[in-house]
Amino acid sequence: MFWLKDQTVLITGGTGSFGKKCAEYLLKHAQLKRLIIFSRDEQKHVNMRRNYFPTDRYPQIRYFVGDVRDEDRLRRAFQGVDYVIHAAAMKHVDVAEYNPQECIRTNIGGAENVINAAIDSHVKKVVALSTDKAAVPVNLYGATKLCSDKLFVAANSLSGEKGPRFAVVRYGNVWGSNGSVVPFFQKQAETGVLPITDPKMTRFIITLQEAVNLVIKAFRRMEGGEVFVPKIPSTTILDIARAVDPNCKTKIIGIRPGEKLHECMIPADEARHTMEFDDHYVIQPTFCSWSSRPPAYVAEGTHCEEGFSYSSDNNPDWLTVEQLRSMIAEEMQPAELASPQELQSVIQAA
Repeated sequence: MFWLKDQTVLITGGTGSFGKKCAEYLLKHAQLKRLIIFSRDEQKHVNMRRNYFPTDRYPQIRYFVGDVRDEDRLRRAFQGVDYVIHAAAMKHVDVAEYNPQECIRTNIGGAENVINAAIDSHVKKVVALSTDKAAVPVNLYGATKLCSDKLFVAANSLSGEKGPRFAVVRYGNVWGSNGSVVPFFQKQAETGVLPITDPKMTRFIITLQEAVNLVIKAFRRMEGGEVFVPKIPSTTILDIARAVDPNCKTKIIGIRPGEKLHECMIPADEARHTMEFDDHYVIQPTFCSWSSRPPAYVAEGTHCEEGFSYSSDNNPDWLTVEQLRSMIAEEMQPAELASPQELQSVIQAA
């Protein structure tokens, strides 16, 4: 992580599940000048500072209250920032369906504000978090994230040859994150009945640490305009229920509005622009006016065949119930951060 030495990183939506995990990783493995946590939720700032990363133990951290809808506040926060991770979003499908204007203002308007602030503040690189729901979207959340992805890809043309570079990471359901199905099932297990939308429903599963690793990889490999897609396993919603509590009964409640039976991360129409690597795919931009040379990583990959698609139901990698139980147990273990002295040792060893 030498490339982050004495650099400043800002995470929008930094008080969420991803933000906390990413902050933990960066504080352990990177000798940052500053780590700025940008979020509109004052109480989450207080909780994060008291229970996770107190400023007296981690003097490089800053807690910056602000909303991605507020471009002026973003410009203020981005002063002196080298790298931005854009994780702020309205992500709950049902909430977005009922509050479409709010979802659009945050996910699309917020993305545009981040882009403008990054260009005006001379940020080096921006990586935006996306979702499998942005591929062939059927709900408003997915549609707004698709728009956001397109904005970030096109932002490379807006910033020009010497401006910031922008890229996107797209992944599936984050295991154990706030609002995910596992905490919901654990709560519902107390009733003895777990509600199942459809026993055939499949989803991609990624851990928080894997999501953080993908973002770090994107920063290292990106040339601008790429969508990075990890190779991650699939599971069925029924197997997740069995992993949470095999003694619970299940009740089929039907697919909710805006849900798919299976999720897709690379639709067939994007196959012609997609390259495959050992542990991930890269969807390359359809145009690249900001660079006249091919990305360095192209020589390491292979072009996907015409008609290839990457969906949760055609995935060759599947999690067993036993593996899911192990993942649940691991997520329940509290994270331990290194002390400043231990952190220095890690940095020197790296």
